[in-house]
Amino acid sequence: MESRPTGPSPERIATHLAGWIADEVRDSGGRGVTFGLSGGIDSAVVAGLSARAFPGHALGVIMPCHSDPQDEADARLTAEAFAIDTVRVDLGRPYDALLAEIAAASADVAEDRMACANIKPRLRMTTLYAFANLLGYRVLGTGNRSELAIGYFTKYGDGGVDFLPIGSLTKTQVRALAEHLGVPRPVIDKPPSAGLWAGQTDEHEMGLTYEELDACLVDPEGQANERVDALVAGARHKRELPKVAPLPD
Repeated sequence: MESRPTGPSPERIATHLAGWIADEVRDSGGRGVTFGLSGGIDSAVVAGLSARAFPGHALGVIMPCHSDPQDEADARLTAEAFAIDTVRVDLGRPYDALLAEIAAASADVAEDRMACANIKPRLRMTTLYAFANLLGYRVLGTGNRSELAIGYFTKYGDGGVDFLPIGSLTKTQVRALAEHLGVPRPVIDKPPSAGLWAGQTDEHEMGLTYEELDACLVDPEGQANERVDALVAGARHKRELPKVAPLPD
């Protein structure tokens, strides 16, 4: 007996998401898209979808910030695979300058690794919106369902975007879509990392694998996990708009 497909085919998903990007961007008055091209699988999938949605009007921005040179090489490999235009903005000097000013004001902040690391994605967000304003484009985020659920993103950093085209896909689904779209093999196979510091990987920082996380998200009753529950609860503020204080009665 033949097994039946358990969900939409990768091609159907790709066609749907590319169409969604095109419709949402045009409805908002945009004429194209820009996104961070990090050399990772998520940004590569967004690049592939963007190439379908806006051929000739999709800009990948490569933003090294004391980064592993291999990341930039992989970003360029992705851009070549999908014929995406790119620009490069080295954020190393702006990061160093800002960190020096922060250190002068508070040594405690400057010595906090996470506080300093989160500056990087916030500088990337600022850079992406500069190009979006210049070109009349919209900013696409590269966050997937797995990361969004547990808040594995920087508030007003990589979370500061206009649209999240792969926000409904788990990391497992992103990998399958990457295979279908033709994302270069080195990008698919590399360990996921936000590039916050040397040697940093997503799974080590989260304290669980994407496979474990995705299992909990797909079947929360059958895959109860206190770690995931705590992460989801703790990240609620990241998934909501800022609360507006009401006036008194």
